[in-house]
Amino acid sequence: MTGQGCTIERRSIAAEVRNYSEAVPARRVSVLPTLALLAVTASFGSTFFLIKDLLRQISVLDFLSVRFAIAAVALLVMVPKYVARLSRSELRSAVVLGLLYGVAQVLQTLGLQRTSASVSGFVTGMYVVATPIFAAILLRDRIGKVVWFAVVMSATGLGFLSLHGLSISLGVGLIFASAMLYAVHIVGLGRWSTPDNAVGLAAVQMAVIAIFCTIVSAPNGIGVPHTSGGWLSLLYMALVAAALALLGQTWAQAHLAPTRAAIIMTMEPVFAALFAVLFGGESLTGRMLIGGSFVLAAMYVVELAPRRRRLEAETTHLTV
Repeated sequence: MTGQGCTIERRSIAAEVRNYSEAVPARRVSVLPTLALLAVTASFGSTFFLIKDLLRQISVLDFLSVRFAIAAVALLVMVPKYVARLSRSELRSAVVLGLLYGVAQVLQTLGLQRTSASVSGFVTGMYVVATPIFAAILLRDRIGKVVWFAVVMSATGLGFLSLHGLSISLGVGLIFASAMLYAVHIVGLGRWSTPDNAVGLAAVQMAVIAIFCTIVSAPNGIGVPHTSGGWLSLLYMALVAAALALLGQTWAQAHLAPTRAAIIMTMEPVFAALFAVLFGGESLTGRMLIGGSFVLAAMYVVELAPRRRRLEAETTHLTV
């Protein structure tokens, strides 16, 4: 082999090594946000059986107020410098996102008082259908056929997991409205969060959520748990399933497109069923297995299928 040929071959090998070394961290960067969002969703799912017991001690609105107040204080104490770094535009974005989430929480809570938990779980999960619609209409995102297929699979799975009959009522209407707001929140979070502002954005959001929930709850006085077990559950849901969860969701959505995030988050009822079976004394049913299989299959379609195309364009960060 000539010297020129050896040089060309060495360059080719070096290029392949360089491409491989760049691809490995790229795949890792793609996997970490998915794992983070799965952890967030697991924390959400773990609260269902805890909330059921806690609400025997305090009202739903009091629970929201105290939970998010603790979460807000924790985040603001831990990350004040990240909040100080936010620009005015980022602060406005955080306030809008916090209001969306806070109003959604209150509407969902009011709806829960008027309808069954199973129906509310299905209707809330409709954000997985609404998210790509809002992304397409409001932000002109192009949603591919594969994503729509995954959305349908997720909705089907949610139906198997939680739906045992559905009638239109005021409670269903309130929960549906909250699902639409959750969808807008997911879209907005995907557009406004970046790796640099995620921590500060999460802290300000949580403060706004806490203020809004406290304003709604305050007129009738705010109660607190009267047992140590109740306080332990509340602290877990405030620090882990609220503060750290919103921080993780905000960071993850700085790297994931909104529709992908919504599909991943439909794992919440799957985790809720799992924790209910393991710790809540509920029995495993065929509906749980079928519904969970549909949701997992939807995640496979958008996250793990080896021949998938890029599902959505890179997110465009907007200003308010």
